[in-house]
Amino acid sequence: MFSWMAKDEGRKKNQEVYEGVSEGLKNIYKQKLLPLEKEYLFHDFHSPALDDPDFDAKPMVMLVGQYSTGKTTFIRYLLEQDFPGIRIGPEPTTDRFIAVMHADTDGVVPGNALVVDPKKQFRPLSKFGNAFLNRFQCSGTNSSVLKGISIVDTPGILSGEKQRTDRGYDFIGVLEWFAERVDRILLLFDAHKLDISDEFRRSIEALRGHDDKIRIVLNKADMVDHQQLMRVYGALMWSLGKVLGTPEVARVYIGSFWDQPLRYDINRRLFEAEEQDLFADLQSLPRNAALRKLNDLIKRARLAKVHAYIISALKKDMPSVFGKEGKKKDLIKNLDALYSSLQREHQISPGDFPDIKKMQEVLVNHDFTKFHNLDRKLLERVDKMLAEDIAKLMAMVPLEEQISKNEGSDRIEGGAFDGVMDSKTPFMYKGGE
Repeated sequence: MFSWMAKDEGRKKNQEVYEGVSEGLKNIYKQKLLPLEKEYLFHDFHSPALDDPDFDAKPMVMLVGQYSTGKTTFIRYLLEQDFPGIRIGPEPTTDRFIAVMHADTDGVVPGNALVVDPKKQFRPLSKFGNAFLNRFQCSGTNSSVLKGISIVDTPGILSGEKQRTDRGYDFIGVLEWFAERVDRILLLFDAHKLDISDEFRRSIEALRGHDDKIRIVLNKADMVDHQQLMRVYGALMWSLGKVLGTPEVARVYIGSFWDQPLRYDINRRLFEAEEQDLFADLQSLPRNAALRKLNDLIKRARLAKVHAYIISALKKDMPSVFGKEGKKKDLIKNLDALYSSLQREHQISPGDFPDIKKMQEVLVNHDFTKFHNLDRKLLERVDKMLAEDIAKLMAMVPLEEQISKNEGSDRIEGGAFDGVMDSKTPFMYKGGE
């Protein structure tokens, strides 16, 4: 009787109009991707469900490096002011993850309070336990730079015997969580400490899959003269080539990011040009934030689809009565064969599959009989989302960029950005020439 009403409802749903890109992303994630993730336990294997703050958050920059490579000093240099909880020294000083964010008054919010704040995007970090939360804090300070981006300072990565001491929490796991959500990862190297320790190697390997976000900074480059700098740069590229394992050459920004005079200023022009390039890259983050969120959601949707195929295939191969445990061990051992058959059956690219070792480790603790069979409707909904909804949101991006440009919210202002990027004064880079 009321079939016409149902049709009308369906038509309304198909003509969904979103106020903005992040609003649209929230809706399509909750309605179309989240049901697929829940059905196939995606959150147990890969990453927690996304909350509203994940879509609303400002762009984030994470600094990673061995101790005393100038990570905290780099943040102070950007802000041109101290922030609560800042500690700088030649020894490993930063022993915690610090999210430096904008606030009207200076203050520190400890980790346990931070993960229950519904307005912040850190709630899923509670899974890493108290040992981590005691070493996590948010430092709020009134800096105009932080109106455009938030910065995450990480503990200095240890070398030698010190790295064998357990931190008490899953350091690599925390890095992976942040890597998935930040917009830029700056790997800092000291011109005098180019060795890549085992823990640093593991950290860089944990960032695999986010290569588009990584930028490499060779800091304290004014401490060597131009001949030594050339050797240092060559040695760094050689070390990175062994760890990154990519055929492309990584972009390295060379400079001295602190407020002291240069020790060897023969390379001043080079440092200024490199600093401008790095700042221009960071300056683009607020402008490209919507695109990055779209990109990350597409990446997540592709992984969720592949994960659904894997879990449903494991369920299908399980015996109904006897020999379940033996079959489970057999399936885990031959997971690579399952990957190959799924690849052929569904024409999936090998790069879309999750890491096989990590998958095997997590599968050991799951009961395969409780997995669900393949639900074609859920997959079709995600396919439709990728084909139609994402395309609609992509069309909204240029308009949103124009609005933020008119409002002046598409760039970072204040701190060191004004001195380096301002092109209207005689004191700018090359301005007095």
